[in-house]
Amino acid sequence: MTTSDPPGDVCDALIAIGFRAGKDVLAAFFAHAHKSRLGPTQVGEGLVALERRARETTNLERRTRAAYLGKFKPIDRFDWSHPRKIDRALVERLLALDFLARGENVLVRGQSGVGKTMLAQNLGHAALVAGHTVRFTTLAAALADLLQQESIPAFERRLKRYLRPRLLVLDELGYLPVDSRAADMLYAIVSRRHEQRSTIISTNLAFKQWGTVFPGAACVGALVDRFAQHCHKIDVDADSWRDKHGFERDEDPKPPPPSLPRKRP
Repeated sequence: MTTSDPPGDVCDALIAIGFRAGKDVLAAFFAHAHKSRLGPTQVGEGLVALERRARETTNLERRTRAAYLGKFKPIDRFDWSHPRKIDRALVERLLALDFLARGENVLVRGQSGVGKTMLAQNLGHAALVAGHTVRFTTLAAALADLLQQESIPAFERRLKRYLRPRLLVLDELGYLPVDSRAADMLYAIVSRRHEQRSTIISTNLAFKQWGTVFPGAACVGALVDRFAQHCHKIDVDADSWRDKHGFERDEDPKPPPPSLPRKRP
């Protein structure tokens, strides 16, 4: 590279042939390469590294959009002192994602407002950063989506939305009762993913209470057995974080109203 090279034209040419690194990033790299007198091999290696990082960023953004994780509090802001009981070591082991390689499941259980969804979202985010595909949804939304399909071929096509991701997160099992047909659909998801891809379910119910969500469904026992066969259980025993902090806000004394200016006599 010499001072006579037109860096803008070179950057445009690289972008035109498919480079995802931005023009400003490429221009800064070429300026650094010229100043540091990098050789051809070093320039080539630098361009490869830039492009690899750009593609990883683009892929992560695409997979994040497809995951529908939504906004969530990062795990380093979780108040581990709030729960009366939680296996922090287990959560941290799961964040290392070894369970994904073995197709194991995760159950996050506790009452409403204790951080179950936040823990599940952080596991999903860790999987995204590690390069995996993820899909996050409430159980009610997933079942409603599947129930809308009017034919078996349409159902099978839509079912792939929940079978393909390396990690599927089904949030809020137990908050709304569903019929036996919906139970069969959840069983189809869990059984087809069994030992192949991991599923996280958050719930406020013990396994023995799942029958109350699917009254009359014959597959509930098989569903629980299949999901629980290779399953890590995170039990969060705590008072509702949202209620506690909501009450604290309600109890804060309200500031006095601003005093009105006195009228001059």
